[in-house]
Order: sequence, then structure tokens, then C-alpha cells
Amino acid sequence: MTDDRKETALGENRGAVVRLFGVILIILGTLNTMLSWRGGFEVVPFHAMLIGTGLLLCLIGSILRGNRR
Repeated sequence: MTDDRKETALGENRGAVVRLFGVILIILGTLNTMLSWRGGFEVVPFHAMLIGTGLLLCLIGSILRGNRR
């Protein structure tokens, strides 16, 4: 593979890992919140921070993916 093709392949996947990690955090935060709520426990702010951090990472990943020119 030439250097040009390697740079192109890396540029296309830029931000994907950050975005995927953000989605995982959103899912974990949502599941924790729903299970706490369903179990009758107090919903702690940590679960909201997980969701917020996941949203922030998704936003950063989307920005990185959009700036590949």
C-alpha cells in the first residue's frame, strides 16, 4: 500500500473510535439509570455524567469525522 492510500484510509476512519466510545458510555449510562429507577433506588448524578460524557464524545467524534478535508 502506498503512503497516499494509507493516509486516505486513516482519514476516512478518523473519529470513529471516539464516537464508538461515546455511544458505549451513553448506553451504559442509560441502562444504569433505567435499572436504578426500576429498582426503586435513587438515580445518582454519576449516571447523568456518563450520558453527558458520552454525548460529548459523540460530538467530538462527529466533528473529527467532518473535518477530513
